[in-house]
Amino acid sequence: MKKQGSMKTRKLINNVVVHLILAVLAVIWVLPIFFAILTSLRKEGGREKSYIWPKGFTLDNYKNVLFQEGSLNFPRWFLNTLIVAIFSCLLAAFFVLCVSYVMSRLRFKMRKKYMNIALILGMFPGFMSMIAVYYIIKGLGLLESGPMKLLSLVIVYAGGAGLGFYIAKGFFDTIPKTIDEAAYIDGATKWDVFRRITIPLSKPIIVYTLLTSFMGPWVDYIFARVILGNDRDYYTVAIGLWTMLEKEFIEYYYTQFFAGCIIISIPIAALFLFTQKFYVESVAGAVKG
Repeated sequence: MKKQGSMKTRKLINNVVVHLILAVLAVIWVLPIFFAILTSLRKEGGREKSYIWPKGFTLDNYKNVLFQEGSLNFPRWFLNTLIVAIFSCLLAAFFVLCVSYVMSRLRFKMRKKYMNIALILGMFPGFMSMIAVYYIIKGLGLLESGPMKLLSLVIVYAGGAGLGFYIAKGFFDTIPKTIDEAAYIDGATKWDVFRRITIPLSKPIIVYTLLTSFMGPWVDYIFARVILGNDRDYYTVAIGLWTMLEKEFIEYYYTQFFAGCIIISIPIAALFLFTQKFYVESVAGAVKG
């Protein structure tokens, strides 16, 4: 009885310690978000203060950042980013799903070597090839105007997505091949099987692919900065918000910068909450595969 009592006490202590550690980690994770929200509502302008809790609250920072005009046009940046993210998302999802299906279902020469090469290339950060990609795009004449620069972003974001096929391939591996074989007997082609059978059965991985393909262009700064240069009318939100922190703008736009950060986080948070169920199912299916 004493042994059982000591085991229960030890288990209780362990649970308390674990919960305390999780609580501390949660505070550390939430604190920057809490600070960003407070600063976005701060009535006093200027840079960071010696205090965290504002002396006054206002929604003018959100109003100004959404309806301001001039060289720092947040609504224009938001629209640019939305256009790039949507088109990149659709094209990238199509490429990833096609490549994943081929690698899952077809057997051809160099298949395993290609998968190994893709895995190795995926270990290197994308910005290593940034300068080379820039000169290729410049050589194709896609940097002549603002709209062409945005098109360049869509092409690069979508074109590089095919290497990230491993998770989708793992999900496709969980779909029984006997379904495909039955469809072939009925006269279906591989495209018919992919379009009419595999895709309807793959809603979780489609949602996951769309979500990840949307998030990349939405938050990217480095490559977009290289391509867009100093053309402020065609900035994405990541570049535009960083511009607000430049020396000549920071005093006036500091609190508006945080308001913009909160605004651009809303679409991603809403998408993730709406698709969370499918996101978990897709990752679980990929792990099983």
